[in-house]
Amino acid sequence: MKLVTVALLALMRSVVGAAINTPVDGGLAASFDDTMVEGGHVEKTSNMHLPITPDNVKGSFKVPLYLKNGLDPESRRKDRIKRSRKMKSLAESSLSNIAPLTNVRDYYYYGYIGIGNPPQKFSVIFDTGSSNIWVPGENCRSSACASHRRFNKDQSSTFVPKNQTIEIQYGTGFIAGNIGSDTVQVSSAVVLRNQSFAMTSVEDKTFDLPRSQFDGLFGLGFTGGAEGGIEAPVDAMLRENILQDPLFGVKLYSSNNKGKGEISFGSYDQNYTDKLTWVDVYGDYFWATTMEGIFYGDESINYLYGADKINNITSTLPPQAKARASRKALLDT
Repeated sequence: MKLVTVALLALMRSVVGAAINTPVDGGLAASFDDTMVEGGHVEKTSNMHLPITPDNVKGSFKVPLYLKNGLDPESRRKDRIKRSRKMKSLAESSLSNIAPLTNVRDYYYYGYIGIGNPPQKFSVIFDTGSSNIWVPGENCRSSACASHRRFNKDQSSTFVPKNQTIEIQYGTGFIAGNIGSDTVQVSSAVVLRNQSFAMTSVEDKTFDLPRSQFDGLFGLGFTGGAEGGIEAPVDAMLRENILQDPLFGVKLYSSNNKGKGEISFGSYDQNYTDKLTWVDVYGDYFWATTMEGIFYGDESINYLYGADKINNITSTLPPQAKARASRKALLDT
């Protein structure tokens, strides 16, 4: 069984880990705890609750990734007991609740966010390889939009139009739409006020079901990589002092391991402190680091083209100079 733990640290950012919680007004708290708006209707939530944390609670939150039907009966029973105890402990300490995310055939993980007031729920990929938030818009008539939840701006009391259009071409997939701003909530500890996001009017077939079981994307890159000149949500989290520390951690299991992982904003799982390797991250676009080699199995051959020349040149250089001379690699969820 292999467990991959990634802790990404925004070294270049100006905010260095102030532990400040974002206060939430009572009306929004009540609406988020009791209801979610989906498809133009207000309904009780079933498998997703994003309750609001009291104002006096500070720190980070963790979002576990649960695999659907991934455990045998005995493991499920033990897991229920463990989660029940954990939930009791969380309730007693006034910490935030847990929002589930899903592993889709080891192809991607998606989780839920709420946009607007009252919040409308959307499943999104948390993507370190992009910097924009987008969800299907109510006027989108593409087949991909028709099969997913669509954001209704008229049902949010806090929505503000930006009168700006946007187009994003991904490695696979294309979207276009309009930009607006609203409250975006990932969990009770991470609430972004007036966060810009895109409501699609066009989505290509890449985002059709069943290939794409998610509604949209939540970009975790930096503002430099955002389309439309908007502030990326990660930079907004740092600017608003939402995070305990300027980092987030991703712990992933494959579906074959019948385990679960989590994404933690403002922290990472301290149980894996002695198993982490820290690398420098460079640039203002995405999570880029240096790549010094590609190896297969136990072979000593470095398959990275030109790696011998790169390593000879950079071996005596300081980190910043080495980064500029080396090949770059993006850490992409």
